[in-house]
Amino acid sequence: MINGILGKKLGMTQIYSKDGDVIPVTVIEAGPCTILQVKTKAHDGYTSAQMGFDIRKESRTNKPQMGRFKKLKVEPVSFIKEIIVDNVDEIKAKDSITVEMFTPGDYVDITASTIGKGFQGGVKRWNWSRGPMSHGSRSHRAPGSIGVTDPPRVLKGKHLPGHMGNKKFTVQGLEVVESDKEKSLLLVKGAVPGAKNGYLIINKSKKKKKKVLKPKVDQAPKKINPLKQSKKNMKK
Repeated sequence: MINGILGKKLGMTQIYSKDGDVIPVTVIEAGPCTILQVKTKAHDGYTSAQMGFDIRKESRTNKPQMGRFKKLKVEPVSFIKEIIVDNVDEIKAKDSITVEMFTPGDYVDITASTIGKGFQGGVKRWNWSRGPMSHGSRSHRAPGSIGVTDPPRVLKGKHLPGHMGNKKFTVQGLEVVESDKEKSLLLVKGAVPGAKNGYLIINKSKKKKKKVLKPKVDQAPKKINPLKQSKKNMKK
């Protein structure tokens, strides 16, 4: 059974629950994904399914990739990733994976690249406190001292200005609010990493499981001791 699917972040909006509560959701275009290759433990050492998402023009695909797609007789895709599979006997190449694998109440882990911020100073990158902004100060947003005299070097891991963002990041335990198979849309409660139209890897949550609501059982009324009840009335 496949534990995940590929998708694209379309943006954020809000919907109303049955109780009238406002729920902030991220709209994701999830699938359909085409399985390009099935990896087995005997041949590759592990079991997974390599799948592709987001069909693109043949003119924008290089020749080695286009040869692979023509051999499989599938349309070229832009985003290719592997998803771990428990049992590869249930799937084969050219199978289509849709969003119907998720239902409201499920929990998912979403992986993507964060928004790149370019080269940033320490105040923005590491939340440093700035220096005085009054006249005469020469260190408004400067790093200041970055080392010590013993040992006479900069210690590893020192927070300094540098490249910020554009890193692989996973948000765990996001709740699925709605799933639309016809439009291939997935509504997830909360925010997910990445910019609009950025690609996502959506896996079933490893830590949180779907809540199963137990039916309410009518309990028998509690017996009231008349002596204790009379004492309460006397205090009032």
